[in-house]
Amino acid sequence: MTTLHPRLAADTGALGETDLCWMRWMRDARFPWLIVVPKRDGLREWHHLPAPEQGRLLATVNHLAGELERVTGADKINLGALGNLVPQLHVHVIARFEGDPCWPGPVWGQGEPVPVDTAPEWLHRLRLPE
Repeated sequence: MTTLHPRLAADTGALGETDLCWMRWMRDARFPWLIVVPKRDGLREWHHLPAPEQGRLLATVNHLAGELERVTGADKINLGALGNLVPQLHVHVIARFEGDPCWPGPVWGQGEPVPVDTAPEWLHRLRLPE
């Protein structure tokens, strides 16, 4: 049974899941930010997934990116699968706005997160993939 990395579990809230992925939201009030985590043991890299699952992961990420853009009116959607601190494969989908606290740089390692426990309003308007 695959489990969610403890840091991802602590830093994110549950949003939904498919048979392939957990969909989560980052508990940082500075940014509308989603995380997609394949439910597969031992994966560190996207290319470690079998090709059909790579396509399904891409479809999920693309769907969520479009939804995040729609509900937030973001100027830019950032995607990333870094995994330098958390080795479990996970994909970040982040809505960015000109003038946000880290613009135009990356969100990682910039400023301090603003923790939030209550799901933000924009999250309730997302249409999740089937």
